[in-house]
Amino acid sequence: MRWRALACGAALALGAPVARAEEQVPAVDLAGEVIVDLARVISGNGDRKVRALTNVNLTADLDLARLVGLDGTRAHVYVLDNRGGRPNDAAGTLQGVDNVEVPYAGLRLFEAWVERDIGSGGASMRMGLYDVNSEFYANDAAGLLIAPPFGIGSELAATGPNGPSIFPSSALAARLYVPVGAAFVRLGVINARASTLGDRGGVDFSFRDGLLLIGEAGRSEGRLRGNVGVWRYTRNPEDSVETGPDGSPLRKPSQGAYAVVEGDLMPEGAERQVTAFLRAGLSDPHVTPFHGGFQAGVLMAPALASRPDSQVSLGMHHAWTSNHFRDALRAEGGNPGNETVVELTYADQITPWLALQPDVQWIHQPGGDRDAPDGVVGIVRLTLSF
Repeated sequence: MRWRALACGAALALGAPVARAEEQVPAVDLAGEVIVDLARVISGNGDRKVRALTNVNLTADLDLARLVGLDGTRAHVYVLDNRGGRPNDAAGTLQGVDNVEVPYAGLRLFEAWVERDIGSGGASMRMGLYDVNSEFYANDAAGLLIAPPFGIGSELAATGPNGPSIFPSSALAARLYVPVGAAFVRLGVINARASTLGDRGGVDFSFRDGLLLIGEAGRSEGRLRGNVGVWRYTRNPEDSVETGPDGSPLRKPSQGAYAVVEGDLMPEGAERQVTAFLRAGLSDPHVTPFHGGFQAGVLMAPALASRPDSQVSLGMHHAWTSNHFRDALRAEGGNPGNETVVELTYADQITPWLALQPDVQWIHQPGGDRDAPDGVVGIVRLTLSF
């Protein structure tokens, strides 16, 4: 899917007329991607088995203006299938090591939404099954790294009755996007229960668990980009520890905030670009193992002058564990602390349809336990695009 966007961008950069570029985009644009990961714990606790994971992405983007005459209207359908092992069962981390690992294998309808332009200023409304992390709490420079926290912070990813509307299960949502000069405002209202076709029970239309409200404002263009966001669930979840006089769990707010910034470090037009990023988030510590965390890293492309499609990225993510989590781990005989992971990854396009990406992650205090030995996980990712 990524090569389609690059090809289109290159055509525009070379001065191709806008009308001609638009003609090259079909009314129905189909794309597919198959990811195969081989993951193994190299050192630390856990077995040394090689675990294979697969992730199949199939997307369709429809121009409804050309198909059915609805001007300024688009639709997007995204089906995914996930199979294979769970390397984090061996690695034993709080935040995971592979962003295509899922708790339950299966075929799912991940996204199915319609987007409509509002006026002529670039504003739009999107409604349907929607991946929150496709736009919120996301930045391009972190996209090459494989560890899940580089997609969305763990302090938000761990919330909700069964997780928020992120990979691999989505929920019904409405998203408003409004550009404001060189900046933007983005607001989302999402069903708190993520459940879609392929999950047990299918799409949840009841909204009985309330809503996730999220908003962010920022700047997406220029050499320095970033955003700040806030989120809150309308229905307070049960506290993981505290109870009332009758013994029933107390309900505590589930809310938080985050900030993302990334910037280009090399002069504009340089043959090699280096982009650095920093992300941080905080959340109410009563309902998840996390009080907050941060991620930082750099992306360099090309990594090798002789390999124009090569990229290399170095990143670190750190989780601040909550007092409730620490009390529970201490009661089990553990020595609670935080968890830190450093990841180094390299990717290269071997053929127009095949990319190879070796990856290594060093895990300090896995599981948030100071007494757990540091671990190392190795992953080899193959990505086939069509």
